[in-house]
Amino acid sequence: MDDVKEQTKKFTGFYNLMAKVGELYFKRVFDAQKAFMAKMEEAVQDNLKPDGAVNAHPGDTEDQNPWQAWLSYVTDSIQRSVLFWDTMRQRGNIFMEHERAGKPPVLVFDYETIVDGREFKKPVNFALLRIIPPKGIKVDDNKRPFIIIDPRAGHGPGIGGFKKDSEVGVALKEGHPVYLVSFFPEPMPDQTMLDVSNVQIEFVKVVHDRHPNSPKPVIYGNCQGGWATMMVAASRPDIVGPVVINGAPLSYWSGSWSGGESENPMRYAGGLLGGTWMALLASDLGNGKFDGANLVQNFENLNLANTFWDKYYHLFENVDTEPPRFLEFEKWWHGYSLMNEEEIHWIVDNLFIGNKLARGEVKAGSHSFFDLKSIRSPIIVFSSKGDNITPPQQALNWIADVYTSTQEIKANGQVIVALIQEEVGHLGIFVSGRVAKKEHSQIVEVLQYIERLRPGLYLMRIHEVNGKEGIRYEVTLEEKRLEDLRRANKLERKDEKPFEVVEEVSQLNEKAYTLFARPFIRPMVNETTAQLGRVFNPLRWQCWAFSDLNPAMWPLAVITPFVKNSRKPSYPENPYKMFEKMGSKAVSAWLDLLRDLRDASQESLFFQIYGSMVALGVTGTKWEEGVEAKVDPRELPFVKEALSVIDKGGYPEALARIAVLVGTGAEAIPLHRLELADKFIRSDEVVSKMSEDERRRIRNEQVVIVEFEPKRALESLPVLLANHGDKEKMLSILERVKADFELNQKQRAILEKIGKVLGSPAPDFKIGSVEKGVRPIPPKKMKASTRRVR
Repeated sequence: MDDVKEQTKKFTGFYNLMAKVGELYFKRVFDAQKAFMAKMEEAVQDNLKPDGAVNAHPGDTEDQNPWQAWLSYVTDSIQRSVLFWDTMRQRGNIFMEHERAGKPPVLVFDYETIVDGREFKKPVNFALLRIIPPKGIKVDDNKRPFIIIDPRAGHGPGIGGFKKDSEVGVALKEGHPVYLVSFFPEPMPDQTMLDVSNVQIEFVKVVHDRHPNSPKPVIYGNCQGGWATMMVAASRPDIVGPVVINGAPLSYWSGSWSGGESENPMRYAGGLLGGTWMALLASDLGNGKFDGANLVQNFENLNLANTFWDKYYHLFENVDTEPPRFLEFEKWWHGYSLMNEEEIHWIVDNLFIGNKLARGEVKAGSHSFFDLKSIRSPIIVFSSKGDNITPPQQALNWIADVYTSTQEIKANGQVIVALIQEEVGHLGIFVSGRVAKKEHSQIVEVLQYIERLRPGLYLMRIHEVNGKEGIRYEVTLEEKRLEDLRRANKLERKDEKPFEVVEEVSQLNEKAYTLFARPFIRPMVNETTAQLGRVFNPLRWQCWAFSDLNPAMWPLAVITPFVKNSRKPSYPENPYKMFEKMGSKAVSAWLDLLRDLRDASQESLFFQIYGSMVALGVTGTKWEEGVEAKVDPRELPFVKEALSVIDKGGYPEALARIAVLVGTGAEAIPLHRLELADKFIRSDEVVSKMSEDERRRIRNEQVVIVEFEPKRALESLPVLLANHGDKEKMLSILERVKADFELNQKQRAILEKIGKVLGSPAPDFKIGSVEKGVRPIPPKKMKASTRRVR
């Protein structure tokens, strides 16, 4: 009887799943059709008058007859066509020159090589570059150095600094020394991802040693460089400063499967292709090397309209001004790099198919694993809702995979700040000058004071303020709870359960390929066939086929100067140009429709295949299983250790505890408040002489005490300030806090309680002005605590 009930339950679950899949599929198809019709209507309305006539050029050209308009448009179109194809020729020539030069980084800044990883005992194709500041910019070697790790996801290095308004440019402008972790197009024989990670650790040590008087270096990780950065920070937390990861897919299974939206169509590709065996096949066809152009092709396929039409029409329409920007980007986009088979297999198996890094299942050596809880530095996570490669769920869900509660984040002494942009795409996170001026500039500002934040999870908001000198930005940090992050996932991450089945299927397919196909494929491939396959890859072919290697392109070099000299652009409202724009938008809308229908079909097929396996109980995975395990933070060793010393310490511990107590009443924290706290610490004769690690240890310890025992934390303050001089000094500090810090009602009440506990009368609290300076504290020497640093 129980078996019948169990089978009935499985069948009911399967039926419900299929109904849900079908419902969402038809909803997405309907939404795609609505979007297509809306775009078509917009294309017509943008180019027609209300009465249905084509927009005419105002003023003295309004009375031009159709024949004159036609001649103007034809002349303009022919000239634009010549200039367009000459730009294509230039792109091909730049591609060939870049290949012959060995594909150096596409940086606009001068640089020097500090360390070449190919010279290590275990060589890898990575190098550490120092960016040479351009004229007019002075760098202070005592400021915190920046290390930028660019993605090795098919393209070459340099995207973090390929224009002045970039991550590199922003850091240089603020006077920070900047280093870039670059790489060469060809991997060294037998190098592995662990070899690469070990060399990157050595690079950080080199930078750390080159700047002995500066704080620990910031590490910036872009996309794939993000999880590489996290591995470095987890391996050597003692030499790594704050970490910034931009568009980094640390929880690749995450996405959305409700509301008719697919926020990450790429996450289904691994399952529909059967797992890691495709990466092995591509490596075998490359004679043991994986061609990065295959990864770039995946990116290209995400947006059919942009890949096959929009970017080229934008160039054609604006061919008088657009070529420099187009060629600048295309140089990097078509600079493909290679990986060893082991490297791409490691990436696909551990990150894309296995999703193992956040779960602590990636091996760091023969007897150890990468544990993201080992990271002690603050972490800033930058993602965008407009990113269809790494949506916010993929960028942020690792936090819920690593930590089970907000209390555990605080108990671990971890500061995590999330910055979510609303619209920019994946590449815009790294390459957009607008994003560099706004988001990355503010990230650099926050990094100056981020270590003044008490442990916890924060949301960073950037507000535009119109002032006399134009637009300026103000940053606030709002403390959030881990539960807020979990609620941001529309299905509470239950849609990730089928990916566990994909992992199992991938292992079976990999074994089948290795046993039955690989022995026949490998003997048929050599370096010549592999090189031919790379040369004739469509992404490379479209470049060199339209370069000066093609004799048909030679006349363009002669014709183009004459066309530029006799250029006669048609007026913008030319009716035939309006028809051209309408046609362009129609083509773009049609390609978007194809993309949306394809994505809907792939998503539906994925859940039909793998979701049905879960529903029918083919594997041990169940929909009802929770994603995270429950852990009692009070049982963690460092929590027990902190609570055991709740009544031990002196002035530094009391100062940190009071700061945490008052901070619990904070709402949004403006950046200038952290700046004031930083000035205060630097002016205090006792605390300023302590190391940053010691200050962090005391702060984290007091956060744990206040989080778990707030009442005892308050009542034991007099014990920490048993020395009368210390108590008097603390009371004077409370007066300063009243005057110099903006306090809300809750914080004023907390400060009043602290004053009563310390034996002072309750003061008349008023909101102070943050513009007041920091008055010096009466000097009093005190020996800092020397207990273990976490």
